[in-house]
Amino acid sequence: DISFAFKFLVIFILAVILISLTGGLHFLIKDKDKSTRMARSLTIRIILSVFLFILLLIGYSMGWITPNFV
Repeated sequence: DISFAFKFLVIFILAVILISLTGGLHFLIKDKDKSTRMARSLTIRIILSVFLFILLLIGYSMGWITPNFV
């Protein structure tokens, strides 16, 4: 079922975004020198967030996800 796979992919991307966010926080606290690991981690998070937004728009337009009008 495509909608189940799509929802699993969205949840997986959200988990990776949270992992990247916590990695950026870790590098912010632990790296005292001029390291670029925090900037790289946050760049990955931004790219994944934009990708997730586009993926949600595609999923809505294809009918894989529908809003709940409660």
